[in-house]
Amino acid sequence: MSSFDVTSIRRQFAALSRVIAGQQAVYVDGPAGSQTPECVIAAIGDYLRNHNANHGGAFATSRENDRMLAEAQQAVADLFGVTDPSTIVFGANMTTLTFAFSRSLAQTWNAGDEVIVTQLDHDANVTPWCMAAADRGVVVREVRLRPSDATLDLVHFQQLLSPRTRLVAVGCASNATGTLNPIPQIVQMAHSVGAEVFVDAVHYAPHGLIDVPAWNCDYLIASAYKFFGPHVGIFWGRRERLESLTAYKVRPADNHIPDRWMTGTPNYECIAGVRAAIDYLSCLGDPAATRRDRLQQTFSAIRSHESNLAKQFLDGVSRNPGITLYGIGDPARLHERVPTFALRIAGMTPRAVAEYLAERGVFVWHGNFYALRLSEVYNLEPDGMVRIGLLHYNTSEEVSRLLRLLNELSKR
Repeated sequence: MSSFDVTSIRRQFAALSRVIAGQQAVYVDGPAGSQTPECVIAAIGDYLRNHNANHGGAFATSRENDRMLAEAQQAVADLFGVTDPSTIVFGANMTTLTFAFSRSLAQTWNAGDEVIVTQLDHDANVTPWCMAAADRGVVVREVRLRPSDATLDLVHFQQLLSPRTRLVAVGCASNATGTLNPIPQIVQMAHSVGAEVFVDAVHYAPHGLIDVPAWNCDYLIASAYKFFGPHVGIFWGRRERLESLTAYKVRPADNHIPDRWMTGTPNYECIAGVRAAIDYLSCLGDPAATRRDRLQQTFSAIRSHESNLAKQFLDGVSRNPGITLYGIGDPARLHERVPTFALRIAGMTPRAVAEYLAERGVFVWHGNFYALRLSEVYNLEPDGMVRIGLLHYNTSEEVSRLLRLLNELSKR
């Protein structure tokens, strides 16, 4: 990508022009959901205005709907790096898709088998597997978190693996601390004992390009509202597994993939928005032969821009003794994290910090962000942490403003 014009990018997001208390709002709440560019909003409106119909009809709007669905599946396939768009499944959200799939996958497990989850993950990649395991008499093992830097203890993970391991559920990036997990290494370790791997890429998707072939995972899940699209969950699985596993569906529903996994009427208007969100990202790259090539350029530029913002933020936080950061704080290790930060300010609850910032037009989250085990490991329940998440539309000026406010708070 020849340049990264943040000013031009921000003009595509109407929400970013909002004014709070006389100042432009600062959206650093991205880990709970990004803002959407105008092209995504327009795509949803265009679908409802001109192409609103159900699947499989002989008439014009139904044919247009089916063409849009096929195009959206191809766009996600390009985003994930897979060649078979029929392995792309849309659903209500990541949690609903994971619960549904866990019930199907668990039918292949037997009493005494084992599944592995982690202390770093969002609970949507923990509880579905724990509940499915309980239904089948399967043992759940938990990979420990290293509290010093919020990374997974891979030595412990190796110790937990055995020929009885059937599934490893792991996130690509922590939605609380920003930690990046070494997915190819984890997959290789799991496959060495015959286990499958279910990767939660929800938090990673706006920061880096998903690469299913390089990661060699068996299943992967994401959410479009984290990468500038609407509220739609997206699931990918190996074709042979999607075809052979029992799908919980009504009898008249198509038994071919991906339809057998897309139970009920999909949210077609928002699926149109998913396609638009991926096209938005691909258009940030220089002209290239394929959408995948353009996406590679885009995410390379995003990674560079976000790393600069992360370094600026970490440098500022390191000079503030009143702030405790949970996770990787060394700027030399930026390649091991995304720009999502969990912190506490001495003498203040996370809610009080969030309220103080909100009154001044800076949007952050407080709580455990469904990373419940992580919050428990750090003994932060029930208040949790303050979470700050930077995305490609954030600026150095916004980071400076945020740091000034955090300094004000720590002096109170």
